[in-house]
Amino acid sequence: MKNLFYKSILVLPVLLCALPALAQPSAPPATPIDGGLSILLAAGGVYGIKKLRDHRKSN
Repeated sequence: MKNLFYKSILVLPVLLCALPALAQPSAPPATPIDGGLSILLAAGGVYGIKKLRDHRKSN
């Protein structure tokens, strides 16, 4: 019985300190979309210009 009492005395403060940290809502992770989005827009523009030139060349 003494062993259980001593273990609970050691574990209880650790658990009580961890509870407030678990209760706080965390912020959503930041998602950097600027770099990837600008690359996609540039690639789409280049592809569109290529298709337009190919279409004009075939006519």
